[in-house]
Amino acid sequence: MTPKRLALGIIALSLSVPVSATAANPNPTPEIRCQDLANQDFSGILDAPTQLTDAKLIPASGTIPSHCRIVGYVKPQVGFDLLLPEKWNGKFMEVGCGGWCGSTDPSRCDSALRGGYACVDSDTGHKGSWGDTLWADGNLPAQVDFGFRAIHVSALAGKAIATRYYERGPAHSYFVGCSTGGYQGVMAAQRFPWDFDGIVAGAPDIDQGGANMRALWIARVFLDNDGKPLLNHDALHLTHEAVLKRCDMDDGVKDGIIGDPLACNFDPAELLCKPGQTSGCLTPAQVEVVRKLYSGPMTSDGKSISTGGFLRGSELGWEHFWPAWGVEQYFKYGVWGYSAGPNFKYTDFDFDRDYKRLGLAPWYENSNPDLRKFKGAGGKLIVYHGATDTVDLPGAMIDYYETVEKTMGGRASTQDFFRLFLIPGMNHCSGGAGAYAIDYVSQLESWVEQGKTPDVLVGAHPSDSYHGPIEWPLDPSIPVDFTRPVYPYPTKAKYVGRGDPNRESSFGPVAH
Repeated sequence: MTPKRLALGIIALSLSVPVSATAANPNPTPEIRCQDLANQDFSGILDAPTQLTDAKLIPASGTIPSHCRIVGYVKPQVGFDLLLPEKWNGKFMEVGCGGWCGSTDPSRCDSALRGGYACVDSDTGHKGSWGDTLWADGNLPAQVDFGFRAIHVSALAGKAIATRYYERGPAHSYFVGCSTGGYQGVMAAQRFPWDFDGIVAGAPDIDQGGANMRALWIARVFLDNDGKPLLNHDALHLTHEAVLKRCDMDDGVKDGIIGDPLACNFDPAELLCKPGQTSGCLTPAQVEVVRKLYSGPMTSDGKSISTGGFLRGSELGWEHFWPAWGVEQYFKYGVWGYSAGPNFKYTDFDFDRDYKRLGLAPWYENSNPDLRKFKGAGGKLIVYHGATDTVDLPGAMIDYYETVEKTMGGRASTQDFFRLFLIPGMNHCSGGAGAYAIDYVSQLESWVEQGKTPDVLVGAHPSDSYHGPIEWPLDPSIPVDFTRPVYPYPTKAKYVGRGDPNRESSFGPVAH
């Protein structure tokens, strides 16, 4: 018996089984079976004592199948929704949330339900909006729940309830999330390596303290003292076009996408205004802003204290970063023992001193590169990150992956369980000029269940005229402008010199 099967057996045995309506009825309707769950006792789930507050059968609607919706919480305050489809595929999925979470949303499970998964999502232990952290003020248990505990106990509760409902445990368990959900996925691999057989983690925050410091740096560099941008639209477009002129052809085609932004050596000084020039150039102050945005956080003497800034090619998205007020709240409320004070402003952070204080919150730290337990448990990890992401900067994830390679014995021994995909031209989690529409879940399932390694992903760029949802598998009726292959980092895709440049078959891998 595998460790994960044994764990499921322990969960099932740890639950008391009271007399229920279904026990007295050998052929209960789905509605009775669902409603009966709310009357059952789940307080004995090991490490996750659970109370259900509601259970109702939700009829099929559109592409969403009929399912039992369970609402409950894990003591003391981790709220969750659990959706149990009538036609179950025998598998379990937990989905991540975004920002600072603070609520449940059953629609996060829509794709999972369509695929027949039992699916759980949580509020991560507090009530609030995606952008506020007031809930964390003086509330260490809530910080710990958000930091790492909620993802674990939601999985324990979800699997135990699903096991009771279906009278058998899930054959496989997965986690899927982006942004904060990506952070949660990486955290799960590190802290709870036996919870999931496979994880898809998109655009992960790596270390919340460092991520918020990077966001604070961007606000500090990009905004003037009145909170207005120091680079206007014209300056951003000018810089972006100059970057494309220098690096667009690195993948063999001129397509407005930089295939290898890490190798692009564009220097903003190339755009410095000449004497008497007043347009089509950058002032010395603007050149310095661009340099600092590329470099990432530094001390006053130029020492780097993080993992870089924006990548070349992301310039059109520089106005879309984590808002300064949200970063301020993190430093005011989000770190137990960090004395920022209630009047803290983003301009108050001391880059010569304050980065040394961020270790006060180890529960937000998900940069441990030692993944031996996850690998030993048979886990598979797919991480993806947009190269033009301006919310969670790709450099942190790239640095983490490279550190994992060094820790785990090299590239081959890392890529047999963990693969990073850097998506050229993709913004935060989705969107952008690149081929951002990719079915990661099917690739993960094939890797976990059939041993098929994801040596290449195929991304599509839906036509800009299409404004509907992007769901998996991708509806063939959705118009697509082009497709591209994406290879595991650090391998890049390059046009082979023949064939339609709008088709992925015309590209091949270039090893680094």
